[in-house]
Amino acid sequence: MTSRFHERRRRPWLVRASAGLFLLLTACKGDSLPKARVLPEPPPAPHAEGCENTSADPGRVTLHRLNRAEYDATVRDLLGDTTRPARDFPADDHGYGFDNNADVLSLSPLLLEKYASAAEKLVETAWAQGTLRTCALDATHPEPCARDILSRFARRAWRRPVTPEEVDRLLGALTLAKQHGDTPEAGVKLALRTVLVSPHFLFRVEKDPQASSLTPHRLDGFELASRLSYFLWSSMPDEALLQAAEQGQLATPAQLEAQVRRMLADPKAHALVSNFAGQWLFTRALDSAEPDPMLYGTFNDDLRKAMRQETELVFQEFLTGEHKLRDLLDAPFTYVNDALAAHYGLPLPGSATPQRVDLSAHPERQGIFGHGSLLTVTSNPDRTSPVQRGVWVLEQLLCSAPPPPPPNVEGLPPPVNPLMTMKERMALHRSLPQCQGCHRMMDPLGLALENYDPIGRWRLHEVSGAPVDATGDLPDGAVLNGGADMRRFVKADPKLPACITEHLLTYALGRGTSEADACRVREISASAEASGGRLVDYILAIVLSDSFTSRRGDTEAQTP
Repeated sequence: MTSRFHERRRRPWLVRASAGLFLLLTACKGDSLPKARVLPEPPPAPHAEGCENTSADPGRVTLHRLNRAEYDATVRDLLGDTTRPARDFPADDHGYGFDNNADVLSLSPLLLEKYASAAEKLVETAWAQGTLRTCALDATHPEPCARDILSRFARRAWRRPVTPEEVDRLLGALTLAKQHGDTPEAGVKLALRTVLVSPHFLFRVEKDPQASSLTPHRLDGFELASRLSYFLWSSMPDEALLQAAEQGQLATPAQLEAQVRRMLADPKAHALVSNFAGQWLFTRALDSAEPDPMLYGTFNDDLRKAMRQETELVFQEFLTGEHKLRDLLDAPFTYVNDALAAHYGLPLPGSATPQRVDLSAHPERQGIFGHGSLLTVTSNPDRTSPVQRGVWVLEQLLCSAPPPPPPNVEGLPPPVNPLMTMKERMALHRSLPQCQGCHRMMDPLGLALENYDPIGRWRLHEVSGAPVDATGDLPDGAVLNGGADMRRFVKADPKLPACITEHLLTYALGRGTSEADACRVREISASAEASGGRLVDYILAIVLSDSFTSRRGDTEAQTP
């Protein structure tokens, strides 16, 4: 009995060990695992002139590991799995404001174990549901059917055609299973797991004819299809996009534009809302916002959810509608349910689900600066933070973020008397010589939003009872008097289109922009504005640019 018990215990271990060795050897045969690059220094400010003489350097993109959102979306579209297995993976690092930056998406031993475990569960579930079985395995002659299953699956999972040699290597799992006395079915499932732990699945592979050459070259159709699908869907290409790549139908601007418009009309384009806008507009940070319950006890999870939905729905309308992107700053509409409308002091729409409401009679709520989501995440738990709000504007809209504060700088001093306004406290802080430079630009932008409390409610008095002073004095002597002035000021800033382009391009490419990209950023933003200035115009301008359709090698060549 004891002997049989140990045999039962030992056999799965041996099978697992053999399977694990097979997974690693097959997945990486002839390859070496890529390594993430160290995050480069932030790019210098772009030059304003001289683009006509610059070469069109599309830059390089590090071999791109799927981040957690991309992994979940990919297995959803590949296997129909909606369990979001990547929630158990280690958190992704961020670079240049986004978690899809290839330079910081490393691969740890722990993550590799998670991939192997997830692959086993995904394959077992999909096999049980019949998702993967395109034919019936013949126990005595399984290879033809196994080849068909693996060829089809690897093509979709690796987002490109697979070679007969690659399929032959995968079929080696049948031999391994037979050696262990297992069924052909067990061998096929092992091969399917191999596909899911292959670098060709876990990474978005783009190859250079000469890996160390700095000469630009256009991506092949499959590489371009993956760039496009992970930009717009955070997921793998669908069959239509794969077939377009196979038939060479991603070669012209018209073909690319047709694919972009088709993909933006697909519900999967909501990934741009949750992943791009969620990070650019900080709605993701709402999950960790914890306003002081003693001071702001009306804030709860229902309100948190309604705030996030408001910003997402407004951005979604900009994604599919005819609004100019810069109108995001003062859009005369929003989406609120009864709870959020009451929180804002708006007429109730009469629904627990968000409804589109007109803000013509409520200018204080127009645009994203009237959104509770943004106002909450740029506040401290117990008070507003003109600094955080000002930095958000400078960094996310004008790309003019100040450097980090020097060490040993004191925080905002306590009020000298209980009725000091926030503006007076900020002025006291700004009187420190080491603080003056950066705060001269940050403070007036944030102070102009002082009529919004830390959870986005409109107010005329601070918690102390002091009257709100929502005026910000700009370095040139001009004064921003409240949120409406601030919106007009930012919207009129000529840096706004290029800054939006820079964030969108950073997300689209999965890399930070550099000095070499400065001219391309200006060209893309100018093209988008000339086409109408809508979000779709910016997306199209990026997709049609050399920065998106081409790449070059790197002296630090990597091989998948």
